Amino acid sequence: MQRILLKLSGEALAGEAGFGIDPQILARLSGELGACQQAGVEIAVVLGGGNLFRGAALAEAGLDRVIGDHMGMLATCMNALAFQDSLERHSIGAQAFSAIPMDGVLPGYSVHAATAALERGDVAILAGGTGNPFFTTDTAACLRGIELKVDRVLKATKVDGVYSADPMVDPTATRFDTLTYEDVLTQNLTVMDLTAICLCRDSNMPLVVFDMFDATALTRIIRGEKVGTEIRAHDDMHA
Repeated sequence: MQRILLKLSGEALAGEAGFGIDPQILARLSGELGACQQAGVEIAVVLGGGNLFRGAALAEAGLDRVIGDHMGMLATCMNALAFQDSLERHSIGAQAFSAIPMDGVLPGYSVHAATAALERGDVAILAGGTGNPFFTTDTAACLRGIELKVDRVLKATKVDGVYSADPMVDPTATRFDTLTYEDVLTQNLTVMDLTAICLCRDSNMPLVVFDMFDATALTRIIRGEKVGTEIRAHDDMHA
């Protein structure tokens, strides 16, 4: 692989605390991305914001959905600043962008600017979601991956792939090695939201779902090893 997009949930940055940003998690992720860079892979990262802001409880209390989504976008920008700082402290070039430009804090995202950052060897950190309410950061990850012409969108999760049911709840759930996007849609599998899945399907963008706690997973994926669950268009399953 020459270029990947990694989707990290905000919860991935919180560690065991479940809230905030764990410096040890940032350091570990920085080391993993540095190893991928040394292998010649260009890396874009899309971050969630659930470690800093969860709008569900406030929404139940009457918070306007648009306001809540804007607050969530700002949370991803805080995560992006922390991640950029960690990468730079590990001598890894990084440039954070936001779908919501913030003069003096984060430059605005554009395909041209992010592509230029990738081509000069920087990790491109993409914050602010899509810049619009009602769209998840999963959708933002798939959209940015398509725009930047990555080889794979990689989604880091708390389990080692896609299961027939929640393995934390159902011990009989089975893990899939490969799936098509039609499988995901017809079986109503919980991978990403419908918009994200349809974006990848319509653009023939392969998606890999893997365990974010496996420190070797990223390097094995970029070497072409089978890790987690790979989701592809039906016509590409033979590839």
